[in-house]
This record gives sequence, C-alpha cells and structure tokens, in this order.
Amino acid sequence: MLQIIYILGKLGSTAVGTMRLDVIASKRYLEINKDTGELFVSEKIDREYICNSKNPSCFLKMDVTIENPIRLFNIEVEIMDINDNAPFFRRDTMHLDISESTSPGERFSLPNAVDPDFGSNSVKNYHLSENLNFALEIQTGRDGSKFADLILKTSLDREKQAVHNLILTAVDGGVPTRTGTASIIVRVLDVNDNAPSFEKAKYVVDVMENSPIGSLVIKLNATDVDEGSNSEIVYSYSLYTSERTQKMFNLNPENGEIRVKEMINYEDLKLYEMEVIASDKGPNSLSGQCKLTIQVTDMNDNHPEISIKSFQSPIKEDTPTDTVIAVVSVSDKDSGDNGIVDLHIPDNMPFKLRESSDNYYELVVSEPLDREKVPEYDITFTVTDRGSPPLSDNETMTLELLDVNDNVPQFPQSFYTIRVMENNAPGALLSSLTAFDPDLHENQYLVYFIIEREIANTSMSMLFSINPENGNLYALKTFDYEIEKEFLFHIEARDSGSPPLSSNVTVHIIIVDQNDNAPVIVSPWRAQGSVVEEKIPRSTDKGSLIAKVIALDTDSVHNSRITYQFLQVTDATLFSLDQYNGEIRTMRMFSYRDPRHQRLVVVAKDNGEPALSATVTISLTTMETAVKAYSDMTEEPLEYDIFSDINLYLVIGLGSVSFLLLITILVTIVIKCQKPKPSKAAPPSRNSVISERNSTIADSTLVSNDAYWYSLFLAETRKGKLVVRQPLPKGSRYIVSSIPRGTGLTDTSDSAASTLQV
Repeated sequence: MLQIIYILGKLGSTAVGTMRLDVIASKRYLEINKDTGELFVSEKIDREYICNSKNPSCFLKMDVTIENPIRLFNIEVEIMDINDNAPFFRRDTMHLDISESTSPGERFSLPNAVDPDFGSNSVKNYHLSENLNFALEIQTGRDGSKFADLILKTSLDREKQAVHNLILTAVDGGVPTRTGTASIIVRVLDVNDNAPSFEKAKYVVDVMENSPIGSLVIKLNATDVDEGSNSEIVYSYSLYTSERTQKMFNLNPENGEIRVKEMINYEDLKLYEMEVIASDKGPNSLSGQCKLTIQVTDMNDNHPEISIKSFQSPIKEDTPTDTVIAVVSVSDKDSGDNGIVDLHIPDNMPFKLRESSDNYYELVVSEPLDREKVPEYDITFTVTDRGSPPLSDNETMTLELLDVNDNVPQFPQSFYTIRVMENNAPGALLSSLTAFDPDLHENQYLVYFIIEREIANTSMSMLFSINPENGNLYALKTFDYEIEKEFLFHIEARDSGSPPLSSNVTVHIIIVDQNDNAPVIVSPWRAQGSVVEEKIPRSTDKGSLIAKVIALDTDSVHNSRITYQFLQVTDATLFSLDQYNGEIRTMRMFSYRDPRHQRLVVVAKDNGEPALSATVTISLTTMETAVKAYSDMTEEPLEYDIFSDINLYLVIGLGSVSFLLLITILVTIVIKCQKPKPSKAAPPSRNSVISERNSTIADSTLVSNDAYWYSLFLAETRKGKLVVRQPLPKGSRYIVSSIPRGTGLTDTSDSAASTLQV
C-alpha cells in the first residue's frame, strides 16, 4: 500500500517544465505522470523485500526534479504491510526421540514458525494435530513472537505405537489468515518392559514314531514387542522338563526349533511333555513360557506275535471233532488298526480256530482224521494286523497222528485165478498172495492162513500151504489133471491189532493139463503086444469098412484129439485110413495079383506137445468064402445056418454078454451108491473105458451124449465080438466092454472096468 504525499499532486498541476523521478534503488517501483503529476506504481513492491520485517515502518524514498524551473523535492512513500506471506517452518519435518518411560507432563521445545509479514499479519498461534498423547503450549517471546512447546499428556507405549506422526500448524493474524505446517515425528524409544510371549500357552503336536533323527517336530515362535536387544529371544527347557524328554528332543536356543534327537518308539512312550522358556536379551531380562505336548503317532512297525500256549501232538487219528488240540495267543505292540490282528490257518485242513477270549484262540478238530491219508499236518498259524501296509507273522507246528487199527487188510484183487501145471513138484510155490494194511506197527503186521474147507473128504490144508508171514502159497502134493481139475477156497489175512481186523480173498486153482497120457487103442481089441487077426472075403467091394481103430486119450480136450495114420501098409493103393475116425476102407476090389495076407500098422497120435502115440498091427487075410461086410455103422442081422458052428458060438457069446451085463449093472449101482475118491482111481486098461459125459467117438467107436451111450458096432463079426448096449442115467459113468470070441466068461476078469476122466 502506498501513501503518496499530496504535494506531489500539486506539483504536477503547477509544473510547467519536465519532472524527473530519481530511482533510489536498483528498481523503479514508482513512476510519475509528467502530464498530470500523478505518481503510480510501476513495479510490484514487496515490503518484506524492501524493509526488514522487524521494522514497524517501511518507507520508499525518491527525489523528484522539476525543470523549468528546476526544483528538487524529496519524496518518502510509506509501504504499508499486507498479509501476503504465510507462516512457515524452517524445517518441514521435525524428529523427536522420546523414551517410552518418560513421565507425563514432560515438555519438549519445538522450532517456531516464521512469517515475513509484520504486526498482526505475523504468526499469532499454533495448532497440533489431534492425538492422545501430546498437547501444545503457546509461549510469547519478549519481542512478541509466538512459539510452542510439546507437552506429553499420557505415557507412551512403544509396543502399542512406536512412532507418533504429528502435524504442527502455525497461524498468522492476517485477514484472511494464512497457515504453515510442519511434521513432527515422535519416535518412542524402547524400554525392556515386555516379556517374550508365545502364540499359544499350550501346544500339542503329533510326531510319527521312527521319525529320522534330526527331523523337525515343531518350530516355536516367541515374540517380544520390544526392540533391539530387548526383543532378541533365547529358548531353553524349564526345570520341569524331564531329562528323558530333553534326551529325545533337541531345542535350538536361537530359533526355537525342536528336532528329533533319538529314535522314537511308540511302544516305549506314547506322550512327551515339556515346558519351553523364551527369554529376551534386555538389561533386565524378561521371559515367557509355554507347554508343549508331543504325541507319538503309532507306525505299523511291529510285527504281530504268536505264542503257542499249548499244543498236543501226537494225537490219535480217531480223535473226536471239536477236540481242542492247541491254545494260541496273538498280540501286537502297535495301536489302533495297527494293533488289531487276525489269526488264520490254511483252509484245506480238518481244523478250525475258535476264539476263546481276547486274543486267545483254540485249535479244534473240525473233520474226522485219517492217518492213512495224511499221517501228519504242518499247521501254519498266520497272524496279520490291519495296518497299512499290513504286517504278518507265522509259526508252523507239526501235528502227528497216532495209528488206530481202523483199516482191514486189503488184497490187490478180490479173486485170484492161479494156473498150476499138473505133475508139479510137491512144495512148489504157486503164487504170492500179499495183502496190504495201511495201518502202522502191530496194526499192519499180517498173518495169512487158509480157511478150512473139505473137498471129497480132503482138507485144503492137506493140499496147500501158505506162509503166514508173507502169503506165499505152496502146493503140498502133485496134482493130476485127469483126477483133479480145479480147487476153490479162501485165504484170510488178519492184522495184529486190537481188536484184530481181517479180510479174505477167493483163490481159484486151475490144474493145467500136460500131455502125459499116451493114446490107448481100445478097438480092435488085442492082447498085450499081439497082432489083431482079421479075415475078410476077397470079394469085398470098394469102400467097404474093413476095420475101425478107436483110441482114447485121458488128457484134456486139446491134448486128447487123436489123428490116425498108416505107419506101414502092404499095398497103399488098396486101403485108405480116415485120419479123424480111424476107419479103414477098401479103395478098390481085390485082384488075383494082390497078396492074400495084408499087414497094416496104424498109429494113433494125440495133439499134445510133444505128441504121444500108440500103434496097432492088423493082419488081414483074404478068404474066398463070401461074407457080407457091415458098413457105415449099420447094424444088420447076419444070415447063417442055425446048425453052423457060428451059431453055437453066438449063443455062447450071447449068454456071456448077458451075464457080463448083469455084473456091470450091479457094479454101476454100487459105484453110484459110494462117494468115489478121485485120488484112488486106477489107470485105464486096454479092455474097458470109463468116461464122463461129452466125449464123442463116431460110427462103430465109443459114442457118448447127454442121455445114452450108443452101441459100439464092430464091422467084423468073424472074431465073435458082440455089441453091448448099456443105457444109463444122464451124467453117469459108462462102461463099454469088448469081449473077444473064444475067451469065454472067464476072460472078463482081465478086463475089469477102469476110470478115466476126459
């Protein structure tokens, strides 16, 4: 604001010349209007720049020169202050360090604000930003300046607020007012007034057993809201922590890490408790504490255990079912599912497990036992826990079975057929009949014997013998097929158990025929070693039956098959011999050139190996007298003179034959009434044959069927041979007698009947 002296106006209105305003300073703040003499501001005037702000007044001095006439005037222009400057602080930010232990009411001087303006426009007041801990107290200096002191109203707590940010505002008295601000940063200095603290008063942590040594269990973190050394923490065990716990776990004093120090075993100790202290490093050390519980988590590291409390072995094979033979206990040191165990035995055994109490099992017989099938059992007890993965253990016990005599001796066959060649040597080994008994010891020791049975008043023990120890069967006599063809009896094998068990087997002895009987020629009849004399008419026709050779063989069918051959013949073109039925027939009529005497030697040979044979010599004499021959087994009456010698002979022969027939019938009746003993049979004679049924001899030979023996026809009646017919009941023996002419009845004693079996 400028105050221009009034005189200048007047000067301007009276001046006739030129006015000049001399600049006092380097700047021309004012100019004068030469025409009107008005003084005006040409440049902005800053009172605070021109004058010291402490001076109450400020003048701007200049000289005005007027020409024509020249005049000099001194002009002072007073610069009036306006509130054009705001208060300001020399430092925008002020830092204060105050200990948190400072008592309330403590005063802290603050730098005052500066305002270039003067008077009422200068700093008149201070304001502090709103807070709970500090207040301002305004002071007035001697020069009237205003300054402020910072007063601590309440105690500071660094841990709650370590830094207080305040705004100090300086306010001038101008209109409008102007302000200036500065930041006051109050840093609260720490005092060790806080003890370290843990997040929790009690920690519970799980650790797996068998954790590797050095593995981290937990990292405890205690905090101290103090700072510096007051907040540096050292960890340690309290006196309440057991030595065993301190031995198992290592506590790092710097960072609070707790690590495994030794191998942890759940089965030794399941829970560890400790108390950890956190202490700061302040001058007056403070400390905090917490409790830590370490729970050991079970790991399936223990195999289940089996304990055989009782085991009964051996046992009898007839042990009843549900009999307890073993008591087994199982255990597992682990816990939870790891400690729950299951006991098993193989499924394919006649035993089962029965739980009797907690972790106790009984092994009982579930099925009948049979030592002969399985003499012993290897019973494997397998126990498995329910952990993951499951662990198991097993133990094998051997159960032996004692034998019980529960098996009868067994022969490999139920029926034995033994073929024995006749004419065996007495004492010959026939067969070995060995039975088997699956029992043991005395229960399997077998004794063999023949079950007594009589055949034809003869005991089997007289015919056969068996070794009681090994079952070897021996023949005690020589067998003759023609007398005894077979035997049927039983052999028993008995063990030595108590009570003894036995079984028997049927033995069928078949006597095998040997070719030990030579054929016997029964027709034509002849004395021992004599030649058969036959006479035939010379006029015999071709094909006429001259003679028939009949031979018998008492061997079996195969060996008794007879074939006939000429051994010697006078003229081979005159006679033929049927090799099967022994018939000798003429092949042509006799001629005058043929010799009167013909000699025929016939051999009868059986079918055995080697073949046996018998021979007969027939001497044929041809006669001129006409005699009609019989042929082909046809019985025709002979024509002869009643007064001839032949008739006389026939009458005598007929009487003899009738007498012989009567004797034969009587003998047959006696034989049938008696039980014959085959062993006393006599060898066959040349004069008679006794044969059983089913033997057959064709034509004029010995013929047999199931009803009758037919007549034996002899073609040559010149010898006075008669045919005797003897019908007998079916199945009886038959006697055929050949009576030579001229022997009379007395000759029949030489031809007593003999028995032959074919």
